[in-house]
Amino acid sequence: MKIMVFDVPASEGGALTILEEYYRRAVNSADKNLSWIFVVSVPDIKETENVRVLRYPWVKKSWFHRLFFDCFVAPQLVRKQSPDEILSLENVTIPFVRKVNQVLYVHQPLPFVEYKFSFKENKLYWISQNIIGRLIVRSIRKADEIIVQTNWMKEACSEKAKVNPGKIRVEPPELNIEIKKYFSGEESSLRTFFYPASPNAYKNHKIILEACKKLKELGIDDYRVVLTLNGHENKYALELYEAARQNGLPIEFIGSLKREEVYEWYSKSVLIFPSYIETFGLPLLEAKLHKAPIIASNTAFSREILGDYENVWFFEPFDADELCEIMLSVMN
Repeated sequence: MKIMVFDVPASEGGALTILEEYYRRAVNSADKNLSWIFVVSVPDIKETENVRVLRYPWVKKSWFHRLFFDCFVAPQLVRKQSPDEILSLENVTIPFVRKVNQVLYVHQPLPFVEYKFSFKENKLYWISQNIIGRLIVRSIRKADEIIVQTNWMKEACSEKAKVNPGKIRVEPPELNIEIKKYFSGEESSLRTFFYPASPNAYKNHKIILEACKKLKELGIDDYRVVLTLNGHENKYALELYEAARQNGLPIEFIGSLKREEVYEWYSKSVLIFPSYIETFGLPLLEAKLHKAPIIASNTAFSREILGDYENVWFFEPFDADELCEIMLSVMN
């Protein structure tokens, strides 16, 4: 059986993690009757005895290149390779393909969340919700099977696309983590707040800054907040950096980290996770496995991942006063 896996958008973050997970599954598969073809852009994954890799780095040049690939190159590849099954990790199915079973992995939450972005607020997010979102919903209806990471996504996809929930399978991300050090519980660790997140507005870094301002008004500054941003990634990151500097807040911008370095931070800090839009929220599970204290937004994905965890505080993601009170409580 030949399976074609399409994931040309993946190059970093959660999308790359998903690609690497399925690549590991293919490489380690005990079924010798399975052969795999991975269609990617820039990720450095190796060919093996049962895995071929087709690379198209030019896809990352622009949205036009991506559109051209999706509409013309991808269907042509399917016709040329004649797979028995297609696995799309791209949130949308491969168009103009007939008589081939298509499995669709949906990990873009923006079209399915209650919060709606206006065009003025954020053009890219508005497009993701209102234009790309329609393509995703159409693909869900077209696919033979859908895979999502959480039960809340299963319910949301089923409701929005009006498909039978039996068509949707929940597969939480696999974490191959060797826990080298659990949370220490030292006083310095309880006064260090860590947030590993990309510079996207819905990651909600700004609510942390607002809470820190309130702590400053109370005369409290003997703590630190560590962000995995350098402050120059985009306009949003620069605004965060300038606001922290101008207000004299104890916020450190340390830039991106390797996965092992992130795990190290879980052992010596409190995870603060104010994001209000996620499919899964991987740092929540990672910190939980490291037995770290967690301050998380009160959302469906947070509750699903942390529902049985005792060392967690939930807050409304737009309430800086509540976050300030919880941070103060943790420090004390």
